[in-house]
Amino acid sequence: MQNKGIKIKRLSVVVLLVLVVTAADRRQLPELFVIGDSISMQYGPYLEQYLERKWAYDRKRNEGADSSNLDNPAGANGGDSGMVLAYLQRKVQDPAFRPDLVLINCGLHDIKTNVQTGEKQVSLDAYRANLEQVYALLEDKGIRMVWIRTTPVDDETHNSRQQSFHRYSADVAVYNAVADVVFTSRNVPIIDLHGFTENLGNDRFIDHVHFGEETRAAQAAYIAGFVDSLYR
Repeated sequence: MQNKGIKIKRLSVVVLLVLVVTAADRRQLPELFVIGDSISMQYGPYLEQYLERKWAYDRKRNEGADSSNLDNPAGANGGDSGMVLAYLQRKVQDPAFRPDLVLINCGLHDIKTNVQTGEKQVSLDAYRANLEQVYALLEDKGIRMVWIRTTPVDDETHNSRQQSFHRYSADVAVYNAVADVVFTSRNVPIIDLHGFTENLGNDRFIDHVHFGEETRAAQAAYIAGFVDSLYR
């Protein structure tokens, strides 16, 4: 019995040492933080896996909110550009929030179009202003960012199933173009997840804006490769 007790104690010490070393290794890794819409929530687990032992991965989390309704962003879902800006304005007040790199995406919720009035959830001018403020906020805190272009929309399927609001591919193109100008002029790296996803073929969608597991994994691999190429 005494020998058994000694073995258990030794095993406990080994486990504790492994946990301590793992935690130390994680602290030494550069920190990556992701804030984006439901697309980022779905490729996120693959991205975290691909960046393991290279980056300490984190993202906007539920924090007690329910993010299961992807049409009504809450919790881990970053939502539109105004929501992203407001979240970051709060987040940077925390002295512990100093990631080495932030990946940011917003657009799909900005282009939501009122069926009766045709009004966008976030106008193009407001979208531009929000993105400029996001950049200025992170620049002021010395936090580097990478912008991820908004992914494609299947207009026909989306607007036949969704009656409370519509989305249009033409708006994705226009809002992406504005974001391109904002961030290119400020030398912010841009990941063209839109173009990459379009090249994966017509069977990539599982509904009107979301993608199957194979596409999610491919998106994550593309993003991981981009990040590695920038910060290798």
